Amino acid sequence: MTAIGWAQIGLFFLVVLAVTRPLGAYMFRVFAGPPLLPRLERAAFRLCGTAGEEQSWSAYTISLLAFSLFGVLVTYAIERLQLHLPFNPQHLSGVEPALAFNTAASFATNTNWQAYTPETTVSYLTQMAGLAWHNFTSAAAGIAVALALARGFTRKGRGHTVGNFWADLLRATIYVLLPISFFYALFLVSQGVLQNLAPYKELTTLEGVKQTLAMGPVASQEAIKMLGTNGGGFFNANSAHPFENPTPLTNFVQLVSIFAIPSALTWTYGRMAGDQRQGWALFAAMAVLFFAGVTATYAAESRDNPALHAPNLEGKETRFGIAASALFATVTTDASCGAVNSMHDSFTPLGGLVPLANIQLGEVIFGGVGAGLYGMLVFVLLTVFIAGLMVGRTPEYLGKKIEAREMKLAMLYVLVFPLIILSLAGWAAVVPYGTSSLANAGPHGLSEILYAFSSGAGNNGSTFAGLNANTPFWNVALGFDMLIGRFLMIVPALAIAGSMAGKKVIPAGTGTFPTNGALFVTLLISVVVIVGALTFFPALSLGPLAEHFAGAAGKVF
Repeated sequence: MTAIGWAQIGLFFLVVLAVTRPLGAYMFRVFAGPPLLPRLERAAFRLCGTAGEEQSWSAYTISLLAFSLFGVLVTYAIERLQLHLPFNPQHLSGVEPALAFNTAASFATNTNWQAYTPETTVSYLTQMAGLAWHNFTSAAAGIAVALALARGFTRKGRGHTVGNFWADLLRATIYVLLPISFFYALFLVSQGVLQNLAPYKELTTLEGVKQTLAMGPVASQEAIKMLGTNGGGFFNANSAHPFENPTPLTNFVQLVSIFAIPSALTWTYGRMAGDQRQGWALFAAMAVLFFAGVTATYAAESRDNPALHAPNLEGKETRFGIAASALFATVTTDASCGAVNSMHDSFTPLGGLVPLANIQLGEVIFGGVGAGLYGMLVFVLLTVFIAGLMVGRTPEYLGKKIEAREMKLAMLYVLVFPLIILSLAGWAAVVPYGTSSLANAGPHGLSEILYAFSSGAGNNGSTFAGLNANTPFWNVALGFDMLIGRFLMIVPALAIAGSMAGKKVIPAGTGTFPTNGALFVTLLISVVVIVGALTFFPALSLGPLAEHFAGAAGKVF
């Protein structure tokens, strides 16, 4: 570890902190204030067949699920028919059914898991009309769910409604994601990121070897994949590719853009709650977990690789180095983005453990756009409930009592995640059509399996890269893994929103546990870590931890 490396990490966090308040205040104005562009909104509402009226949580949920299902079907059709559609200069054939299902499910769930090589599999139209479309809409849907849950907690005397899904979706897209992505893409183009519709270039290298350089509309997809915490990449090498991430400046801006909206939403939530300290408490808990992760990753990768007897530069771009690679790995798995500028499969066992553990904590360390806030708010309920048990009184949050219904829904939210990950990972680890895709044996192979299903259910999309997931079993299993991890966790979150929205607000008393101070932040962090540790520690012990001790004894996998 070096002073320059720590300076990069510190500067990154300071910039994120500087962005949090202005962007958060802007989003509060967008979602809680009058329309910024009323005529445009009215036209969009007419097009969608809605007047923007308030919805119950069930109507909100049905709207979200129907919209997402439609998106999956349309994207699947585009993939299958791309040979017969325009903007396909390479004449790429239609994507085979299992892979098309996996990809459609992946992008509709804000996961962007890619079991294929983009340059040789999907056309420009598929990238733009299918995948980039979902980069906007899945991110906007995540913001919408976070807003609905925030309204459920913070509203007073407004009945059982939690907003209007179509209004939230449109506002998030029109006022937040589209304008920022437009200027962000122009910046990337200025730094050398590709943006064209040209056919691939056939070149001859200095050695006289023929080489094909892929072209395409890269910058426009790169901007929203980072800003919307979608992840994935236009090229197979992802953000390690110089056409996607050409300079240290683009690398730094991409890192900041991943955390920008998730961190700003904590400020927005504080404004909605009428107590800015509530938002800062959530931000503080996320920040502590982030620094713990990046410190552990940086330390592990800076130490000698037991096989190389040197700091671990395996799988990393030398132009970024260890510090920027460790930071990127931590940020992208904290925020469920999935974009990578180094190969996590090549990290040391403890260095690879941190990205895996980040995902398994439940997408709450800033988390995906929207998903980080609503995931952390569910853990807030658990924390308040535990605090209530400690003092022997009915738990309250923002003046509303937390009762049996909310706790049952919160536990459903928490349990769906490990159930789908561990069930599918256990299945894949004992059948030949699961293990045949592994590039490594022993505990590292188990880590590859755990990472794949954790990444899918956590809607992260990154991978250990040693796993060939483009087989019928892996495509179908991971497709359902992503759908369950997204929507069977959104439904209880929205049900909590509906349940909390209609509750009466009780004035704070002498026995009320304050939820905006350091004690609450400490307890919240403890609950997040303990729930994740108790659930996944046995599996992690057999994977990266076992590999670490085996490596110390001279055995590598």
